[in-house]
Amino acid sequence: MQIELRTLNNVVIAQLKSDFLEIKNLDDALDLLGNAAYQGASHIFISEKNIVPDFFDLKTGIAGEILQKFSTYSMRLSIVGDFSKFTSKSLKDFIYESNKSRKINFVSSLKEAEERILKG
Repeated sequence: MQIELRTLNNVVIAQLKSDFLEIKNLDDALDLLGNAAYQGASHIFISEKNIVPDFFDLKTGIAGEILQKFSTYSMRLSIVGDFSKFTSKSLKDFIYESNKSRKINFVSSLKEAEERILKG
């Protein structure tokens, strides 16, 4: 798991750089969270392709488990991907509500993730 650190508007961001499935379960997410926090990051960018597809099926509970840990440890998260392919109304509602909080963001591009940081 390769993490690239950068700073944007005094915010340290840890960006997961990988073409592989890296987050398969809660332990993988906690490893990423701990590693990023240890390096001083307060925000993580991760691509949708790096997360197990079951994350996006809310019935599995994986999303809830993982996102609860990010909330508990006050680590902001931006998941970058194309979420239009998901047809579940509950997932669309979940994404909408998450994006309102600005702590967990589902965005279509890195640029959009960066813009959310700049807005605070």
